[in-house]
Amino acid sequence: MRKLRVGVIDLVTKGPTSALYARVMNANLASIMPQVVGVWCEKRGHEVTYVCYTGLENLVDELPDDVDVVFICAFTEAAFLAYALSNLFRSRGAVTALGGPHARCYPEDACRYFDYVFGFTDEALIEDVLRDCRRYRPLGLHLQAPRQPLALPGVRERWKFIEPTLRKAPLIKMIPILGSLGCPYTCSFCIDSVVPYQPLDLDVLREDLRFIVQNVKKPLVGWHDPNFGVRFDQFLDVIEDAVPPGSITFIAESSLSLLSEPHLKRLQRNGFKAVLPGVESWYDLGNKSMTGRKTGMEKVKEVSDHVNLILRYLPYVQTNFVLGLDGESGAEPFELTKRFIDLTPGAFPGYSLLSAFGRAAPLNLEYQRANRVLPFPFHFLDNNHAMNVRPENYAWKEFYDHVIDLTKYSFSWSAILRRCVATKAAIPRWMNVVRAISSEGSGRIAYYTELRRKLDVDAQVQGYFAQETDALPDFYADQVSRDLGSLWPWLPAGSMSHDHHAYLASEERPLEVSRHEERAAV
Repeated sequence: MRKLRVGVIDLVTKGPTSALYARVMNANLASIMPQVVGVWCEKRGHEVTYVCYTGLENLVDELPDDVDVVFICAFTEAAFLAYALSNLFRSRGAVTALGGPHARCYPEDACRYFDYVFGFTDEALIEDVLRDCRRYRPLGLHLQAPRQPLALPGVRERWKFIEPTLRKAPLIKMIPILGSLGCPYTCSFCIDSVVPYQPLDLDVLREDLRFIVQNVKKPLVGWHDPNFGVRFDQFLDVIEDAVPPGSITFIAESSLSLLSEPHLKRLQRNGFKAVLPGVESWYDLGNKSMTGRKTGMEKVKEVSDHVNLILRYLPYVQTNFVLGLDGESGAEPFELTKRFIDLTPGAFPGYSLLSAFGRAAPLNLEYQRANRVLPFPFHFLDNNHAMNVRPENYAWKEFYDHVIDLTKYSFSWSAILRRCVATKAAIPRWMNVVRAISSEGSGRIAYYTELRRKLDVDAQVQGYFAQETDALPDFYADQVSRDLGSLWPWLPAGSMSHDHHAYLASEERPLEVSRHEERAAV
């Protein structure tokens, strides 16, 4: 195999930004798999240039212009930026490959703009591409390993890619680590619900923690596990064996069902400072929140008591909600969330609008069969700037009235003040304020308010939401050109639209089986 010049690009945002929260946090959103791909490429003797794009750099200046192959990782909201980059690099003679959530959710569309598009990705699959390294145009190859990899390079092996990314973070510098893949819960809207839970090598994890303590002063580690603590005692045993208690500050996403008081005491003892549990709905997912069949205000009170318990041990809690689920109707779900905010002033509420990301979850087939999926451009599919599933029990105007009211209530100055008073630690208190006054709070209020106004006065927006036309309103098209900045001219023609029923169509016309799957099946 000839030595290749390889570019690896991790897109943590969809374009240039000057938002305060982005300046503080975007470098801490770096993904692990792009770093893993970089390690696998170097292992085979190739020369790798790695770039984590946070929205603050001049991306064109940071990109190598003489690469043979470029691997890009993107969430769906950054798909247009990824498509533009692929077009740019193809014009320079490079082969391009796309991985990450967008490639998994929308492979049919991504194959129009990349030579290779990855589903599940393992080391053998990357080696196949490096050996082949050919152009596949006009339609790229969709490649998929039989399952998630059984092992991944740890922090020590990825350090040469982690360290330059940390230098981009001005204040908070979070090291990404992973102990497991998949999730045991089956939330119908979640991409991890169909991925079997799988812990990774605990010995690698132990060595990584020791490496971090030896090489970083006051390290902060962010667990990228979809649900940390499923095998709680195993993981905490490794942490306690590897490093002295409290020598690393940890942040993790977990479920309330795993955060019992004995577990919280152990987490506190071992340096955990923040958790992000999912509440999702006041009417469903009781197993995940440990509330059984309780719903409505009864569930609000129980979850509030539980979150207040967590806050006695861990200073930062973000509670995650999905707005617009089919089991909800009227004002009550939003009013219940307000009551939760009143009862739990120290928790930061994170809101997502119900969205169907292509192949992410089997439930999306039902939405497509019912003609409830709108063809919003990928650029807006970030769980907030567009809800691409028509609500089952709300008219659009009514729904956005409730969303705006709840968002204003959650990030009013009185709510911010109460959150500050209830948050005892300085950094969590400061983070809550920054998030509330930046794009996540006041920024969303302004955006939702303008969209709601257009639902009253803009015929293009009205027709689009009513599914009377697929013609994209100027309100959205103008945002794409503005957000992509200097890369807007490189966005391929036709990429602003996609087949929003491609998943449903694939049930009748499956994607071609990859060469890797064929070999694995022999």
